[in-house]
Amino acid sequence: MRIAIVSDVHANLAALEAVLHHAEERRALDQVWSLGDMVGYGPQPREVLARLRELDVRGVVGNHDLAAIGQLPLDDFNPDAATAARWTARQLQPSDQRFVQSLPQVRREGDFTLVHGTLRWPVWEYLYSYESARAHLQRQESPFGLVGHTHVPMLVVEDSRFPRGCELYYLQDGTTVELDRGQRLVINPGGVGQPRDGDPRASYAIYDTDAATVTLHRVEYDIAATQRLMREAGLPLWLIERLSVGR
Repeated sequence: MRIAIVSDVHANLAALEAVLHHAEERRALDQVWSLGDMVGYGPQPREVLARLRELDVRGVVGNHDLAAIGQLPLDDFNPDAATAARWTARQLQPSDQRFVQSLPQVRREGDFTLVHGTLRWPVWEYLYSYESARAHLQRQESPFGLVGHTHVPMLVVEDSRFPRGCELYYLQDGTTVELDRGQRLVINPGGVGQPRDGDPRASYAIYDTDAATVTLHRVEYDIAATQRLMREAGLPLWLIERLSVGR
């Protein structure tokens, strides 16, 4: 079985479709796992939710998803993110809201635990430091973990021989991580709809259950088309411009 792992689609349908096409070419749509933030920032929240539901996605909820259905206050969001969240909330229909509300904050799929942020603070904490990585791993009961939220592809490997108890690695396009149940690790597949590592291409991963590997992929998509829709919707300029630079 080959499974497409997506995160932080952020209502960017063009990026999602490019990723799904790429995965389909590699026969990697047996299942789709989502690590949250399906909506927020982008111009097509309803369309993205419909596409993921069509694929019977197995996912968790993110902070922007919860904000869009009124389950998180906007005080902790920056002004542009809050503006986009309010706009997104006006687009969603009751069926969309029910779908988002049905998603758990933490999900177990075989040897993997799925969460948007960390297992310490599932929808809010960014896993990008040794301290947050250790706190997450202390709570991870499965051999492997999957997180999103940072929009940066990353691998965390736990090993007592490391000075800090674990090590963090940036994942480049085409990098394959071999899975060994005796070696606990966490993988972040990066952001589909809003990368933040300086590479504007959509980022996702493929889990091959037979080969016991997870491979990171970057995919070109029509950024200008998404930006045009964002302008038409009146979304904040910075959210539009950042797509071109992957920040």
